Amino acid sequence: MKLYAISDLHLGYEANQRALSGMTSRPTDWLILAGDVGETAAHLELAFRELKPRFAKLVWVPGNHELWTLPSSEKKVRGRSKYDELIDLCRFHGVLTPEDPFPIVTIGGKEVRIAPLFLLYDYSFRPLHIPIGRAVDWAREEGIECADEVLLHPDPYANLAEWCHARCEITERRLQTSRNDLPTVLINHFPLREDLARLPRIPRFSIWCGTRRTEDWHRRFNAAVVVSGHLHIRSTSYRDGVRFEEVSLGYPRQWSGLITPDQCVREILSERTLARVTAAQA
Repeated sequence: MKLYAISDLHLGYEANQRALSGMTSRPTDWLILAGDVGETAAHLELAFRELKPRFAKLVWVPGNHELWTLPSSEKKVRGRSKYDELIDLCRFHGVLTPEDPFPIVTIGGKEVRIAPLFLLYDYSFRPLHIPIGRAVDWAREEGIECADEVLLHPDPYANLAEWCHARCEITERRLQTSRNDLPTVLINHFPLREDLARLPRIPRFSIWCGTRRTEDWHRRFNAAVVVSGHLHIRSTSYRDGVRFEEVSLGYPRQWSGLITPDQCVREILSERTLARVTAAQA
């Protein structure tokens, strides 16, 4: 078996919906959907219908877009209740989520833990001299504002930072109780490190991109590879010998004519790549 990943399918765009039909079938392999599949439950269901027959298993983590409460929504479900509804939908389709036990799979004769995470952001990816209460205003000074400020609600938490911290504490406890002798694939929509949340054209967008609380998780939890999306900047980076993969597809203007969506389905782990990881960690 091999492990593949893609994120930011943004199925609200017709071009991205059409692109699903061109994705290669890999029926013995697993596929990670690392968030921002779309903005509605219907977008998730479309992805599941198209991709489930092509892969042995799907693994999903939420992005910010899935958690939006749109003005057009008939049901004004918000915050954690919206997340819980999406978890129920995934379970109906047999898709693994951050609320399920971390599965252990065998790749090339070696056991690997797959750890889908849901961690959000807390505005800490900002200069140290900017108080957290001024973070959004700091971004607005450059004409930058994330739609999350209107569409993503923290209910029942007081704010998104509080929800983020609660998710970090829950997830950290789960990872600490796991067998950390196994190589782990950490999966989160948002990058786990501030130095990877770099957007050259809109640098102050970084405040909506993660939390400093996860800066060393790749070392603490024996990561073989870390998977994320959100930035719409496909890349491979290394920190402390650990590979970080940003696996976004993005909006049509960001891939059309440049790359095929199928080429954005990134190989994350195989017998070959896992052997390299094991040798490096020995």
